[in-house]
Order: sequence, then structure tokens, then C-alpha cells
Amino acid sequence: MSSTQHTPLPYYEDRSPGAGTLPPRPWTPSSDAARLSLNGTWSFRLSPTATAEDDAFARPGYDARGWDEIPVPGHWVLHGHGAPIYTNVRYPFPVDPPHVPAENPTGDHLRVFDLPGDWPDGGDAVLRFEGVESCARVWLNGEELGTFKGSRLPHEFPVGGLLEPSGNVLAVRVHQWSSGSYLEDQDQWWLPGIFREVTLEHRPEGSLADYFVHASYDHTTGEGTLRIDSDPGGRITVPELGLDLATGESATVPVEPWTAETPRLYEAWLTTVGESVSLRVGFRTVVVEDGLLKVNGRRVLFRGVNRHEFHPENGRAVDLATMRRDLVLMKRHNINAVRTSHYPPHPAFLGLCDELGLWVIDECDLETHGFGVLDWRNNPVDDDRWTPALLDRAERMVERDKNHPAVVMWSLGNECGTGRGLSAMADWIRERDPSRVIHYEGDHSCADTDVYSRMYAPHEEVDLIGRRTEPPWSDPELDAKRRALPFIQCEYAHAMGNGPGGLSEYQRLFEAHERCQGGFVWEWIDHGFTRRAPDGRFYHVYGGDFGEELHDGNFVCDGLVFPDRTPSPGLIEYKKVIEPVRIEGAEADGAVRITNGHDFADLSHLAFTWTYEAEGEAIGSGELAVPPLPPGESVELKLPAPPPGAEAGAETWWTVEARLAAAMAWAEAGHTVAWAQLPATAPGAGARGLASGEAPRREGDRIVLGPGVFDAATGALTSLGGLPVTEPPRLDIWRAPTDNDNGASWQPDERWGVIWRRLGLHRVRHRTDAVETTPDGVLTVRTRVAPAAVDIGLETVYRWTADAAGRLSLAVSVTPLGEWPCPLPRLGLRLGVPAALGDAEWFGGGPGEAYPDTRTAARVGRWALPVDELQTPYVRPQENGARIDVRWARLTAPDGSGVRIEGDPAFWFTARRWTTEQLDAAEHTPDLDPSNETVWLNLDHGQHGIGSQSCGPGVLAEHRLNATSAEFSFTFSRLT
Repeated sequence: MSSTQHTPLPYYEDRSPGAGTLPPRPWTPSSDAARLSLNGTWSFRLSPTATAEDDAFARPGYDARGWDEIPVPGHWVLHGHGAPIYTNVRYPFPVDPPHVPAENPTGDHLRVFDLPGDWPDGGDAVLRFEGVESCARVWLNGEELGTFKGSRLPHEFPVGGLLEPSGNVLAVRVHQWSSGSYLEDQDQWWLPGIFREVTLEHRPEGSLADYFVHASYDHTTGEGTLRIDSDPGGRITVPELGLDLATGESATVPVEPWTAETPRLYEAWLTTVGESVSLRVGFRTVVVEDGLLKVNGRRVLFRGVNRHEFHPENGRAVDLATMRRDLVLMKRHNINAVRTSHYPPHPAFLGLCDELGLWVIDECDLETHGFGVLDWRNNPVDDDRWTPALLDRAERMVERDKNHPAVVMWSLGNECGTGRGLSAMADWIRERDPSRVIHYEGDHSCADTDVYSRMYAPHEEVDLIGRRTEPPWSDPELDAKRRALPFIQCEYAHAMGNGPGGLSEYQRLFEAHERCQGGFVWEWIDHGFTRRAPDGRFYHVYGGDFGEELHDGNFVCDGLVFPDRTPSPGLIEYKKVIEPVRIEGAEADGAVRITNGHDFADLSHLAFTWTYEAEGEAIGSGELAVPPLPPGESVELKLPAPPPGAEAGAETWWTVEARLAAAMAWAEAGHTVAWAQLPATAPGAGARGLASGEAPRREGDRIVLGPGVFDAATGALTSLGGLPVTEPPRLDIWRAPTDNDNGASWQPDERWGVIWRRLGLHRVRHRTDAVETTPDGVLTVRTRVAPAAVDIGLETVYRWTADAAGRLSLAVSVTPLGEWPCPLPRLGLRLGVPAALGDAEWFGGGPGEAYPDTRTAARVGRWALPVDELQTPYVRPQENGARIDVRWARLTAPDGSGVRIEGDPAFWFTARRWTTEQLDAAEHTPDLDPSNETVWLNLDHGQHGIGSQSCGPGVLAEHRLNATSAEFSFTFSRLT
């Protein structure tokens, strides 16, 4: 008879959350108890496995002089020890829970410290870690304190009896992989290390072990009720409200409520016999009522973003200034909500949300997405052996963050499938904190949640959900529950590369249906690490650039700001789409209608102005007296009489703006919150069909027509008024596919970038069928444009004329041949001009790029930029830089010479120093060489939309560029 003996799992592989840590408590930024930061330079040693070294390094007197040094907070892979790994869904190790590979990089950290001379006698002390990835074992002065997992959560150890006045040895062993890694598959870089602060905190006798601020608001009476429970008990004072209470007692007084629009905070002090802490109290009540999520009695509309913590040099070690910069940028771009994907953020971030005013979905440090690839086999959230670890993570989040008024929802985690562990978390949270609602997207039955949440639901489905007519759930009881819940898109509008498109259509649905309470764009920032090319240019790297054998490329770069936090065109578009003030033309001529789209604030904080512009030049401006409208109210106001000064026939516009009347914590006075343009006169007609000034004449192998010289055999324009045309104008249908063009692999039917390339649109051929001249002054060039290996094409006819003023006009007609199975990427002309023409000016949409479904933020005006600044530096190069609705454009050299181009109808204008083919081939921005001898222009009659199919829905039907017959024209003038 034999028996099998099972060796206990090592601590980094067992399913427990750890051992030896104290119960979680609130993060307290301001206390009179002594604290010592242990941040700084630590000694560091990296081992290839978890067991390569013993624990001798933790003993006092250990000689670590041969070790390296590393900053804490920090990640060792960003300081020369190993490399980051990026995966979206797939685990970068074999899936065998709870086991991890033997190849388990392990970082030993050492810090020797002295206590300050004024460190108090008596009491206890705790050693606090705010964040360590992914598992840590801790010693102080040779005594083991314990172990912990839960990378983005705080852990504390009691250490009072171990401290010495000097020479204290703190030793921390950190494993990159642990059983906890199975719970942290969060579409992010895997970045091991001690990446948040380490502190030593004195805990005097009678100091606070816990406190819970309950501050509700009754919108019917205007009163707030305050009760603060604490252990041990003490007293609460709120001088501004005249309150002096014992903890556990309630008081109800008139207050100004806290909202994301009006973030009113009251300074309070909680004092026990051993400690006094400063608090900021915000009164607000969150409920689901009448099928709506309400705060302080009113429905709220989330204009939100998802936010991973990231710094392009420091990874998840994000400093306070960077956190504030993020939130200030969000507020300046009309964003009012943050989902902390997919873990609780640094605790200071939530304090800034309280101060500046943003709604927060605080998400637990939990995602098991990689099990979805395996049909959720062995998913930890449905395995009771993992439930203690799940509950530990929920408790640490709630207890740390429960006193922040900005937090209105607790999220159980992200993309974990379903299971008993999630239900246990929801039950615990609901019991501990019934004052907030519970969110989780992964179970569409909403069995454990208070809101119905989805990711990337397409527009048509959002419309059905808004009407509560979405497809039924299999369980009638759960279906009825779900239909009664408010709806949010916890992720939508995937902001990867050029995009996202379709934002305005989503916003109209959110505003049309009360149930649709907005959403959170994925996501805030591109997670590219900064590098410097050999020529000195900075750029950013992504998945695969560190030699990972398994990675998901640039899918980690999907944000509204670039890694250096420069706003992308997507953020500029989002700001315009989610404006909290709607400005539009009224029914009466010369009038404007203004609607307050805020949820709580009136318009008294805004000043309104008007500007009257002719051909892009302002010829008059003034103030517009708008009353302090309450939320949801509208007013129609008469605009003044147009000021004199516009030339006869000039195109004129009113621009109305809403600006901050006084400085806020997040912007200066005069910051633009909302704007709109109203046409005063219709755009003038273009110059199609100009009268011919002379007939084309043949001169050997050339044809001369006015200022134009053409190749007699091909009809190609070679010069304009003596200006060389380095590449003649000809039809162009290819663009360097965007991330959204290429689409997601699980949505193959409309991955247009892949389909275009398979069809060969990136290598079309141009055949000249005829070059004809007529006495009436027309040069006609007939061509066929088609890709190889297929029988579809585009019959393209170019008709050139010239006038007596020295202008050369081109009318283009395009007729599809055969059955086109896809929309076109673009339709227009491409040509090249000398590189010296490096300055662009145009009248049309600007100042930034725009496409059919990303055009809301484009203002009609007169704009000027160097060609080098017309490009958008997406982390992975792709189609970009088109300016929309251009009436005319000109390119000039420093001496003013150049070319002017007018279009009929208005066109898209793009200018760059590399070809589309070079842009298409580039993997990073330094791959693009700006020293070419040509500026390439695209003059497009049409562009295909953008969409967000890199993860979300594709291009809406109305924004697709279908292959149909088209006519358009351009007029070229030589500038001297």
C-alpha cells in the first residue's frame, strides 16, 4: 500500500492573499502621527528564479556592497534588469493555476535606515507598502514580517517592537510571477517591482485603526447629514458648519453638496486620544431610482475615460504632479468621470478627484481575462479556493478608498467571466458600504450589480438598450432586473491610433435616452515607453520592442493623449462632442439657441462671446448676454447685426463661445468650455469650368496649356508656371491603414485595412488610354486605375483647362468598373511639389486633422502651419493629418513663392514629407525620413471614416466611402 504526499505550495504559488499583514484601513494623507518615507535608492539584486538565493540577505550585517542600486518607487525592468512584457489577454506564462514558471525573476531589495531623532517613544509602528508587483516577502532587522499579494493595494505590518534607533535593515523579496498574477491579467505591461511608496508610520496609543465618513445629502431639504464612525472613538469638528460631535453621532445641517461639477469640500478634523487627522468631507447621495443612477436626486451623464496608471519613463510609478496633470487635462477637455481600470489607483489620485471634481468608478485589482481564451476553464473567480484572495482584494479597496466622495461606484473587477467569487465580493461590499452602487461588466445578467454595463456596444444596440428593448436574457427574472437598471458603457470608442470615430453619434444616444447615462472612452493614455533614436529624435516603443516572445504589439497604445500627455486629435474631438453647453442655430434668423447640459451647475460661471468672420478673418466681436440657465434649460438669443467690413460675396460665419468667467482650480479665466459656428452666408461656388484662355499646344514631347507643361505621351503635369511638379497629379485611393482600419481579429467582416491590402489597393496601376487636345482649350487624359490580379478598377478622366489669369484647372470624373466589395480608403489626387514649399496655409476646417466621423472639433477658419507640423505623431505611424472642408490651400517657400489650390467642392488637404507607402511601412516615427526632396500632397474628394474597430464598432454606414461615380475639380495657381 502506497500513499502520495503533497508538498505544500510555496507562498508565492499558494492561493492565499498572504500572511502577517494587518487588517486594511483608510489611506490618511494628513495626520499628526509621525511618518518616515523609505523611498529613495535601495540596494538591488536580481535572480532568475524564486529560489536561486537564500534569505541571508535579510539579516543585519549582510554585505550588499556588490549589489546594484534601484529607485523605489520603481520597476526593475525599467532600470536595466530584464525588460517589460506587454500582453492584452494572454498570460505570458503557462496557464496552470496557481503554479508559475520556474523562470521567475526575483528582485531582492535592501534599505538601511535610521529613525529621526524626534521619532516618538512608545506606541507601535507599521510598515506600509502602497503597491508591489506581484508578490512580496518582507523582513525587518532579520525578522520575517510576512508575505502579500495584490499588486495595486496597500499592505501593512506591525513593526514597533523591532525598530532600532539606527541601522534598521528592511529587506523585501519581490517575485515577478505568483498566484496573484492569475488575478492581474489587465491588458497592461507586466512591470515587477516596488512601484508605490514605502512608509514607516508611528501608531500612538489610541491612534485610529479605522474610520468611515458618512456624509449624505437630501436634495429636497438642502441639508446634509454627517456621521463618522471610528475605532477608537473620538470627536469630529467641522468649523465651517459649526459642528462638534462625538464619533458615531449624527448631525443634519444646511450644506452645499459635492458633485463633479461643484466639488464642495468641508475641512474637518477627527481627533482621538492618540491621533488627529484632517479630512475633506463632501456631502452627496448616490442611488438607483426609477431605473436611473442619481446623485443628489438628479440623473448624471458620465462623460468619462478609463485610466491606467502610466508614465513613459517610470511605468506605474506615477508621481503626484503627473496625477494632477492628468486630471487637469481631463477637466479642461470636459471629462467628468474616470474608471480606474483595472485596479485602484494611487490613493492620492482619488483625493485629487475629490478636489477637482470627477465621478469615479473605483475598480478592484482583479482580471482573469486569459481564462477566456480557454473557455473559462479553471477560472479563479468560480473556484471557492480563490475566494479568500478575491475578498481580500475587495476589502482592501473599499477600506482604503471609502471616504472619498468622488467614488460613486465600486467595480468588482474586469473581464473575469462569472463565478461565485464575484458574488461573494458583491455581497461583502454591499454589506460594508450600501451608500454606493456596484458595477461589473462581465455578467450581462447583472446578477450582482446595480447598473447594466457593457463594452463597445454598437450604436444600434445602444439605441435599443436606451428604449429598454434589447434582446432578452435567458432567465426571465434576471432579464426583468436588467431592463430596470441604468445603462453605461464602461468602455467604448477605442482610442487607438487615429480615432475614435463615431463619438458624436454615441453622445446623441446618451442624451436622447435617459437610461443611457454615458460612458468611458478606452482609454486615457498611450502606454508607450520613451526611447531616443540614433539621430536624437524621441519616440515611443510598444509590445514586441523588448523582444517578448508573446506580445500584443501596439494595442497598448490606445489613448486620448500620447505617452508624453500631449492631447491627441481624439481628445480634442471628445472635448467638443461632450461639451456641457450646447450652442446651435435657432429657428429665427440671426438667433442662437443655448442649452445648459450640465447636471447640476447653472451657467453663471461662464461668459459668452461672439465673433463675426469673413473668409476666416475676424471683423467683429463682442459679448453675448446669457442668463444663468439652470441645468437642462434653454434660451434663444438674437445675435447682433453683422458688422461691416466683409467683402461682397465673402463667406461669413458667426462663432459663439462659452468661456470660464473666472479661474478654476483646473483652468484660467477665459478657458473655452464650448463653442459653435453658425453660417451667416453660404460658401461661395468654386471655379469648376473656367473659361479657357488658350488652346493646348504640342511642343515636341510636351503639351503646353497656359502655365502648365505636360508630358505628351502620358498627359502628366510636369511643371506649373515654372514650378517643377515632382510627382504629377493622379488619382489616389490608398491610405496607410489606421489601427481602426485594420480592425480587431474577432471582427473579420469589416477589417477594411486587411481587405484593402488583400485586394491590392496599396499597389494600383495607372494606365493611360488617351491624351486628347481640342481647339476649345481642353486637354483630356483618359486612364484606368486598378489593382493587379482582379477585374475591378476606376475609369478616371482628367480634363485640364487654363484661363487668361494664368490659372490651371482640372476637372476629374471617376467611374467604378466592376463590383467593388469594399469601400475606398480615399478618393482624390496625389501630387508632389518641391520640398522648399514647407509652409501651409488654408481656409477650411482646422486647426487639427479631421475625418468624416471625427470632424466635430474642426472649425472653419484661416489656418497656417509648417508642413512638418501638419502630421500627427501617432506612436505607430498611420494615416493622419487631413484637414477637412478646405476651400483653398497654398504651399509656399520662405520667399513667398509657391502654389495655391482651390477646390470645388471643398476637399480634404494633406501635406507631408514622405509618401503614403513610406508611412504605411513605418513601425515607429523615426522610420519616417523628413529630408526627402518632395512634399507630397493629397487633395481628396472623399475619405473613408475612422470608426473604432481596433476593438469597438466599425465605421457607420453614413461615413463609408463607397465606390460610386464622382466628379470634382481643382484650380492651381503659381505664386511668385
